[in-house]
Amino acid sequence: MAANGPSADDLTVASRLPVYRGRFGPREAERLLWRAGFGPRPGEAKRVARKGLDRAVRDLVHPPRARLVGAKPTDDDGAPIAPYDAWGHDHLWWLDRMVRSNQPLVERMTLIWHDWFATSNAGVNSQKWMLQQNGLLRRYGLGKFDSLLVNVTKDPAMLLWLNGNENSKRHPNENYGREMMELFTLGAGHGYTETDVREQARALTGWRNDWVEGAGDVNFRYDPNRHDDGMKTIFGKPGAYTWDQAVKLCVAHPAHAPFFVRKLWSYFIPTPPSSATQAALVSLYRRSGRNVRPVVAAILKHPRLYTGPRMMKPPVVQVAGMHRALRRPVNSDAWAWISEMDGQRLFYPPNVAGWDDSRWLDTSTLRGRWTAANYTARPYALDTDTMSGKLPVDADKLVARALAFWGNPTVSAASRRALRSFAHTALGDANANWKRDTYPVLIVNALRILVAVSPDYQTS
Repeated sequence: MAANGPSADDLTVASRLPVYRGRFGPREAERLLWRAGFGPRPGEAKRVARKGLDRAVRDLVHPPRARLVGAKPTDDDGAPIAPYDAWGHDHLWWLDRMVRSNQPLVERMTLIWHDWFATSNAGVNSQKWMLQQNGLLRRYGLGKFDSLLVNVTKDPAMLLWLNGNENSKRHPNENYGREMMELFTLGAGHGYTETDVREQARALTGWRNDWVEGAGDVNFRYDPNRHDDGMKTIFGKPGAYTWDQAVKLCVAHPAHAPFFVRKLWSYFIPTPPSSATQAALVSLYRRSGRNVRPVVAAILKHPRLYTGPRMMKPPVVQVAGMHRALRRPVNSDAWAWISEMDGQRLFYPPNVAGWDDSRWLDTSTLRGRWTAANYTARPYALDTDTMSGKLPVDADKLVARALAFWGNPTVSAASRRALRSFAHTALGDANANWKRDTYPVLIVNALRILVAVSPDYQTS
């Protein structure tokens, strides 16, 4: 298998997977850019549509050399952010990468793995180790899952989060061994027993670190003296397994590939794959040596991504996408506390299972999304003093201006009617000359927010 792409076997199996053959225009390109990244920059959906589906996906899964385009992130005072130290600046740092990166799929995969291997700074208590783990997820995110899992297992943030640094032959700790099977590789109750959990814990023993006053947890390392080198029986197979052998047993388990395919698919398409599609993706995954890249490419070309139902955007994806649409820099500390309102503070997933994607929207987080739209658009609000009398007193034209502000995103006929109805009703109160001059300005500002919180813009 080539280091950076699928083998001939990959391509043979992939050829049996359904591929979308319908029209690939700006609307389909827009959905692809939201599902596989953070939405289009101005004019990007049209440019991607001209490439065609195959080239568009290829460019996503084989991106150019990484670079960040645009102004660097700052705090509210215009000072550089301090992601290792200042409260909330870790969130700003990653949000900025989502906005400015020329590798949107790489950043989106990093977010997927952050949810898959959910690690929270609430337990790690070190922005340094969390940012280091973030780099690890980005580095291995489209490569072999085996390599990703091995490196996550010995990562300092994960060792602290699931007590791997406290797992010794005298006091085995089952936390990581259990979650490695239940959440990371096999699925709850699939292919393992409580005996396997205990034996995995024994195999994973040996990691430790020091704690230094003023520096915290440091010097993470493997100590053979803490490792249980006795015989273990995992998945019915006896052996004196080491920590990395225990990890590889999980990815070699027959239940792993189907679990992996179903879970990865769910991040891109809201309805489960058919049995035939799942079988083909499982075959592709196994034949590629458990390589993530060809599986992602196959999912991004699948008809269900383009013909299936719309999918709720995670809050941070929505915020990053609004910034990209406006070419707005990340220049406010507010995004840290807004992220807590809208339900997705980066580096703080709620528990080891990650965020619950089925609960992205409720009465609390809707307020956060509304606040996020307001904060994003606020610097660009039209001023009645300078714009009075310059906008048309026409509902349709005002709606068109509001949609153009966000790059003319796809909206349904129902949403367009609702926006027009709002504008028409507001204009109906303009019963004096000064109102006819100023109301259109206020209406466009309001319409911009209504577009951003509409069902269409909150989904892709």
